[in-house]
Order: sequence, then structure tokens, then C-alpha cells
Amino acid sequence: MSFEEIKLLLVEKFGAEVIVGEEIGGLQPALFIRPDTIAEVCLELRNNEKTYFDFLSCLTGVDYGTEVNRFGVVYHLASMPYQLQLTLKVSKEHDRSSEELPTFPSVSSVYHTADWHEREAYDLVGIFFEGHPDLRRILLPDDWEGFPLRKDYKTAEYYKGIKID
Repeated sequence: MSFEEIKLLLVEKFGAEVIVGEEIGGLQPALFIRPDTIAEVCLELRNNEKTYFDFLSCLTGVDYGTEVNRFGVVYHLASMPYQLQLTLKVSKEHDRSSEELPTFPSVSSVYHTADWHEREAYDLVGIFFEGHPDLRRILLPDDWEGFPLRKDYKTAEYYKGIKID
């Protein structure tokens, strides 16, 4: 199934507004999906016999920078039987001064591998995944302050009396 056929399949199932953009210039084409529909789109791509994207190989949280105040998540899907790959992206603006974290729906109910991938994106970028069964830090200590992969992160000088370089 081609990239265009996958797009058409999603538009027929969810309507044209589900796809908010596309990126075809890179090594792997990507579809920009409306953030609130990402879990349903992943479920359809997994369960549809024409696509059967049965494996979430990677999920990455992205901070697009302080100038645009935009956060996103990139999903790399693979179909083992059809030997296909697809990249999905979601993003939204978020006020950095807010106490609340940027929030996207969890896909952990669709892909069990998303459980740890989403925890890592939460831990390092500060993205909250709504509906995640156990969203907590995975790499850093529970009492760590801030999110190290954010563009505006300031490294602490000390952690529990130990100097950080």
C-alpha cells in the first residue's frame, strides 16, 4: 500500500480534517495528524487488513523551540507482514509559562511498546500522555526538577549535594 493510499484510507475513515499536513521531502514520508485523533488513527492502521501496522518501533517527544512554543510527538509505525513503514506526527502550541504540561492522547492501549516510549517522552521533554496507565519518570530520579530535553531547560548546579557538570 502506498503513502497516498494510506492517506486516502484515513480520509475515508475519519474525514479530511484528520490529516493536517504532510511531509514528503525526507527519507520517509510523514502524515501530520490532528492530535486528538492519534489513538484512533493508530488503532485503525493497526487493525485494518490493508495496512496492519502492528509495530510501534519508536515514539519521540519533540520541543520545537522557545520561539514557536510548540511541542509534538513523532510515531514510527511498521507493518511486519507488508514490510511497510509510516511516520505520523502530532503537534500543538503550548504556553511554557503554564504549570500544565503539553498533553496528547496515549497510544499505549494500541501499542504496548508505547508504555515505556511515552514515559521517556514525559521524563525528558515533559509531555503528558492522557490515558497512560503508569505515567512516571523512567530515566531520571522521581524528584528531578525540569525536563532535560526542553530547549529552555537550565541544568542545576547540584543534585543532592553532588556537583553536576
